[in-house]
Amino acid sequence: MAELILKPGKERSAMRRHPWIFAGAVAHLKGRARPGDTVEVFADDGRPLGRAAFSPHSQIRARLWTFDADEAVDHAFFKRRIAAAVAARAVLPELHGQPGLRPAGSTLGMRLIHGESDGLPGVIADRYGETVVLQLNSVGAEKWRDAIVAALLPATGCTRVFERSDAEVRGLEGLEARSGSLHGGEPAGPVVIEEHGIRFEVDIRGGHKTGFYLDQRENRFLVRELASGRSVLNCFCYTGGFSLQALAGGASQVLSVDSSGPALEAARRNLALNPQLPAGRAEWRDADVFEELRALKKAGARFDLIILDPPKFAPSPAHAARAARAYKDISLLGFRLLNPGGLLMTYSCSGGIGLELFQKIVAGAAADAGVDARILRRLAAAPDHPVALAFPEGEYLKGLLCQVV
Repeated sequence: MAELILKPGKERSAMRRHPWIFAGAVAHLKGRARPGDTVEVFADDGRPLGRAAFSPHSQIRARLWTFDADEAVDHAFFKRRIAAAVAARAVLPELHGQPGLRPAGSTLGMRLIHGESDGLPGVIADRYGETVVLQLNSVGAEKWRDAIVAALLPATGCTRVFERSDAEVRGLEGLEARSGSLHGGEPAGPVVIEEHGIRFEVDIRGGHKTGFYLDQRENRFLVRELASGRSVLNCFCYTGGFSLQALAGGASQVLSVDSSGPALEAARRNLALNPQLPAGRAEWRDADVFEELRALKKAGARFDLIILDPPKFAPSPAHAARAARAYKDISLLGFRLLNPGGLLMTYSCSGGIGLELFQKIVAGAAADAGVDARILRRLAAAPDHPVALAFPEGEYLKGLLCQVV
């Protein structure tokens, strides 16, 4: 096994159990290692720090599988780690707080493996009923694909594993996009899941991420709790998750805006899957959100609850300045469209924008809009997307529920 030797002082991050080793921390590689090979990691003074997947094409030069220098990284390793990740989700229905809203026998959507926070860097696995959608975002995860699939099947009891390794981050690892069935064949059509009693189609072949935004599950239910009697504007609505929960909560009207025609068609199908919802209160608008917000302001429109859940504006800190302007722009327009006492639920899923910066951006938008606003709640991903204490980068989704005073 090759040895990765770190520069003096660069062992501190690994000693705090952070799994990433950047290229600038590496002194040299002793021996030969191909992309994805397991290497032993040592401090400059010879102290063993663990075993990692080597990635020569990435600025993240190695990702630590284990901080135990004696633990073998083999098929048994992945079987243990995956079984532990799946077992950890067993307590989550109680954490959701609304187990009665998921009918017995309904099809659940849940994240089973959340990368570094589950001790499996680069591995994402989401469950949609009997299908696990697997995303491998690092060369180490790529190398162990077969072992990961073999461990997922007994741990979950699922009959199908479908790969969606098509995230842009794979390019940074020198990997090409991959998608297709790994076990059990492809489903005949969209998978249907239930979330707090509402049914949704999941397009595992071509939908965003692995097919659905599971991370917003609890925040969608919060919208349901807040929506009664309120007029709602849902921006970047995608396939209507927030919109349908707002209708379920008794919203007086829900206007949903997205620039993707296919996403809006999927949203309409989702509404049709739920005949108990008041479809007459829903309007779907195919438009650029920034332009539509300005048009609504010009038309004198007002809303009681506005949801801003845009795509990732800043994939890295290098894009933070440009992203900050975009987040401020939509938040400013949102504040200007709220009725007195209205609620703004605004999000960033950009890793390059931290919570402190995001709050400053939203505060600046409120000031420029000439409104006084307060934070009622800070929002994050659902509990099946845990954040390891030693890996704060895992907290990518951050949100604020603000009220205009």
